[in-house]
Amino acid sequence: MPPVLKILLDVAVFRLRRFEMANIAGALAIAVACHLGWAEIGYRAVFALLLNLLVYLNNDWYDLDDDLAAAAKDQTKNAYLAEHLGAGLAAQLGLLAVLVVMALAWGGGLMIALVAGAGVCWAYSAGLKRVPFLDVLAMIAWGVAMPLVGLAPGHPEGWLLLGQLGLFSGVFESIQVMRDHDADEAAGVRTTAVVLGRARAHLLARALMIAAGLYAGLCLSWWIAPIPMLAALIPLRDDDVEAYWNHVRVTLGLAMIIETALVYLRGGALG
Repeated sequence: MPPVLKILLDVAVFRLRRFEMANIAGALAIAVACHLGWAEIGYRAVFALLLNLLVYLNNDWYDLDDDLAAAAKDQTKNAYLAEHLGAGLAAQLGLLAVLVVMALAWGGGLMIALVAGAGVCWAYSAGLKRVPFLDVLAMIAWGVAMPLVGLAPGHPEGWLLLGQLGLFSGVFESIQVMRDHDADEAAGVRTTAVVLGRARAHLLARALMIAAGLYAGLCLSWWIAPIPMLAALIPLRDDDVEAYWNHVRVTLGLAMIIETALVYLRGGALG
């Protein structure tokens, strides 16, 4: 297999196994909720997948030295990328070129989504992920920018779901930096969790869950509000943050499904 394709396959498999491309589902949910045609939904799904490959490969590119030094990381994938840096760069440039062509050919706001999504992700990977509090704020912006792929012009109701996804993304980043607390602290990386400590970082995650519930009530329907808030009651075991993260994902995912259905049943109308 050519190194470019092998690198892209490694990125896709690794991230999908970790459930880290959920923004694709968010983009498709917005597209469906706004009653876009199936051809357009399919086109935007391909665009979202390629955009995810670009930003996650770019993240791996920036983190390569740290990942190679971390025994817990996938060293087979990291070593292959380190041995084929030229192919890794070519893969990124190739993806960017394809995305630009697709955005120009289709229109529909895809160029805005590309600039916003790739821009936020580049800033996060290049430095913001190592700055306390800005790491979480950047991920809130990421949660809006990446699913923007699913929003076509003339559908302002999609912004309601994008705002919710931004808050959910902030929750997930707060949990992620809790999970990586020990490794980041040992490496001298000052994330939000390292600065606050795990206990207060958990309080931040819970506060964002409550904020997501209030947002759902104010912008969509108050009967949905308790679902994100219930996520704040899920117990956390320090020795199993991954399981906690998955339980929160399921709870917030349920809220997103209901919210998407509500927007869809309203016929794409605000109200």
